[in-house]
Amino acid sequence: MSFSSSPSSSSSSPSSSASPAPPDEGDLLTERLVLRPWTPAELFAVDRGERQPHWAPDFPAEGDQVIAGILTQHPEGLTGSGHRQVIERGSGLVVGSIGLFWPPNDGAVDVGYGIIASRRGRGYATEATRAMVAFGLAAPGVEAVTAEVDLANTASVRVLEKAGMTRTSEDGVTARYRTTSATATATAAGEAPATSSRGGRGSRRSRRGSSGGE
Repeated sequence: MSFSSSPSSSSSSPSSSASPAPPDEGDLLTERLVLRPWTPAELFAVDRGERQPHWAPDFPAEGDQVIAGILTQHPEGLTGSGHRQVIERGSGLVVGSIGLFWPPNDGAVDVGYGIIASRRGRGYATEATRAMVAFGLAAPGVEAVTAEVDLANTASVRVLEKAGMTRTSEDGVTARYRTTSATATATAAGEAPATSSRGGRGSRRSRRGSSGGE
């Protein structure tokens, strides 16, 4: 299951602006983004198609709806080490989602992400992925963060490479990426790894690749 890049339709128009997102316990902060764990209320709103004023106009995308549906059925994923919304720090608007798929498999967890079409080309996917990879590598029991991507999705390939991940295999259609060094990830980002005060585990579901551009 991949994070989709196609925007979904909405039942009503959101507010034209929102207040900057305040930090919350368990947030991961980057230069321009807040990676915030999903709440049951947010999942319910996405799953039921009930628009919120702090969503960007084209959020949620199809992939966000899929993740919301999975987490609604498997609430054990609602932890700081699982799935998060991607929020613009300046506007306070939700512009995508990102997550680690737990539990680790032989010490490795997959990362998946999606950024809505209106926010692509700004480096948000790379910025969020760097932070999430570094966070995952610092979690107990995690030795590596991995990802699988369609080779045709060149934007997502660039995101993984810019996030410090290395291609380990490919079959002509998909490629596997892996990183085991938080230091290398931080160096690629040009900043220290993001930190969080909240632990816990999310749920793991197999899926192919990630999408959402850079």
